[in-house]
Amino acid sequence: MTFTGLLCGLFSATTWAETPTLTNPAISVVLDGYYQNTDRPLSEATEGFGMGHNELALSANIDDMFYGKLTTVLEVNDGETEIGLEEAFIQTLAMPAGFAIRGGRFLSDIGYLNNQHVHTDSFVDRPAVYRAFLGSHYYDDGARLTYLAPTDVYWTLGAEIFQGDSMRAADDHNEREYDNLGVYTVYTKVGGDIGIESSWQAGLSYLHNKNGRLTAEEHDHDHDHSDSEDEHSHDAAYTGQNMYVADFVYKWAPKGNYKYQNLAVSGEWIRLTDFAPEEGVYTYPSSRDYQQGWYLSGVYQLAPQWSVGLRYGEVETMELHEEAFEKQKLKETDVSVSWHHSHFSTVRLQYTLQKGTNFGDIENDNVFTLQYVMTLGAHGAHQF
Repeated sequence: MTFTGLLCGLFSATTWAETPTLTNPAISVVLDGYYQNTDRPLSEATEGFGMGHNELALSANIDDMFYGKLTTVLEVNDGETEIGLEEAFIQTLAMPAGFAIRGGRFLSDIGYLNNQHVHTDSFVDRPAVYRAFLGSHYYDDGARLTYLAPTDVYWTLGAEIFQGDSMRAADDHNEREYDNLGVYTVYTKVGGDIGIESSWQAGLSYLHNKNGRLTAEEHDHDHDHSDSEDEHSHDAAYTGQNMYVADFVYKWAPKGNYKYQNLAVSGEWIRLTDFAPEEGVYTYPSSRDYQQGWYLSGVYQLAPQWSVGLRYGEVETMELHEEAFEKQKLKETDVSVSWHHSHFSTVRLQYTLQKGTNFGDIENDNVFTLQYVMTLGAHGAHQF
């Protein structure tokens, strides 16, 4: 092949990947790798060198009525490469009156972080409350109906129905009959601008998990949630019948130009209720019959190629022993420094101070992680 022919071939491939049309999909690859000095509870990242959320995605308008996307994830667990299907959905493009329908496998839109891919985060891992209650990020097979209101401020409402396999309470004896459609969600989000430099969004979500309660036969063992056998599992470690989520985000950029300098502040609070077995009488510490967690983060881009982040979060969970629940607590403080050579490449150094109370064998620990996230090909704009 001549040099000119090679250049033409490369140009054609690049054009095909970066300019999706009705017949040519956008193709992107995300490479995610890290080195970490020790394990983190409820996390996929393990001690030593590892591969994170490596992703291959294809997306395009199918025609003037439908959009489609496919996202596969490659992970390594105990030396074995695993291929997972994270997204495979279609969505309507031309429904009237602000309505839209999505069907297939996709990320739930509850909360703020959950509908975003983990490689877009400003930290190495999701907050502890996400890892405990949502398996880091909750995606499932189902359908969604959304409505975008014709208002001056951004206001959307949505409802989802899912299979709910990854949100099921444990079945240690393989005897439980689960509901096939186990998870239902409703949510609303509202947002707007404050002048030309600031914008905000706030949301409320509710998730009903029909398979979220424990049963009396499924709690006769202690869980060590720091154990390696839980690595790469996207199942929720703690479940309940009802989940309530409140979230907010505020963003600022001088003169509205996010390229050179910006600040993003976000936080979420999640509470789980009705997690105890329906049969029997159970006692709770301090008369508390719920599990909850929250986080607050701030990320400041001080220059086009540098950003720093600070995040603090807590999660309080319950472990059932005989007829009594025992309280567990995990606190995490994360500090990250990220270098962005371009929009497509990030190298991040993060320090995490974790403090655990009755949380497996976690007490106080210092975690250092060096991570890279690189994107090849066309990649859609990130969520607000």
